Amino acid sequence: MISTGAYNYINVLQRASEASAKRHEVISNNIANVDTPNYKRQDVSFQNVLNGAIHNLSNLDEAVANIDLTTLNANVYTDGSALSYRLDGNNVDIETENAYLAENQIRYYTLIDSITQEFSRLQSVIK
Repeated sequence: MISTGAYNYINVLQRASEASAKRHEVISNNIANVDTPNYKRQDVSFQNVLNGAIHNLSNLDEAVANIDLTTLNANVYTDGSALSYRLDGNNVDIETENAYLAENQIRYYTLIDSITQEFSRLQSVIK
């Protein structure tokens, strides 16, 4: 993480990409455990944390400039621990997990592209 105000967007994008990478790991683990009895699917919460950090300010630039990066952490949680779709107690649906995985891959590549664009803008300014 770069600790200067000029890189706030990059730092936030980095935290978001780290959360997306963590979600990829968790979804992959869900897929690997699709046949494990009593396994409960897990997911990662980051969007709510980010929304909470910037929701009070109407100006996005101001919100990002004042964001506390130490509070932007991806949290792994067990989803629907009391629910089970199958007799063996497992609540993982492979089609849903594959859809989440595809969605997350698109999000990750979009975040990486945004980081690249931010560095390109900075490089352009420096030149």
